[in-house]
Amino acid sequence: MTERLTLTDLTRILREGAGTDEGVDLDANILDVEFDSLGYDSIAVLETAARISREYGIHLDDDALAESRTPRALLALANR
Repeated sequence: MTERLTLTDLTRILREGAGTDEGVDLDANILDVEFDSLGYDSIAVLETAARISREYGIHLDDDALAESRTPRALLALANR
């Protein structure tokens, strides 16, 4: 059984893997903010998915991942 991924977990993984753009507050309400607006490109999201897979044992389908443009969508995908 895998552990549920939370927003706190996701923001930690984003910070560790790709850092944080100046002026972006990952502690704010970012659930519906697109990753591009948060300063994360597709490579950063792929790195995040790889970290989620390693740390939580959750496989994220590449096509579904490409459609997950916000933290809320990525969390929903990871917690299915």
